[in-house]
Amino acid sequence: MTGLLLFVTRFWLPLSAAQLTLITTLSLLPLSQLPEVSGGDKLHHLLAYCALMFPVALRKPAHWVWIGLLFLALSGAIELLQPLVNRYAQWSDLFANGLGLGLGLLVAIVARRYCLPAPQVDQ
Repeated sequence: MTGLLLFVTRFWLPLSAAQLTLITTLSLLPLSQLPEVSGGDKLHHLLAYCALMFPVALRKPAHWVWIGLLFLALSGAIELLQPLVNRYAQWSDLFANGLGLGLGLLVAIVARRYCLPAPQVDQ
């Protein structure tokens, strides 16, 4: 588990960029008909944005809070663009995305505290 967390911490930027690209592509992909999703659409939104925020919150780069707010703003922009590609704009999706970002932050805080080794301090 620690090895995976260290990997995520090291490669947080490309992981986040890939996830953001995937989320944006899937959210704006024109569809002739919306698919039925098992487990509920809002749960998928929550999990996707939790996974998006987790690497950033785990690594905590200098401006990680602003990155999280940017993710939320991009989520809102996606909702505004979806009607242009035969999708629905739903503010409840934006709410689920925001909850997912918060959950990703909480999971990262717990992982940093209990699963990653303490940083070494040189004396």
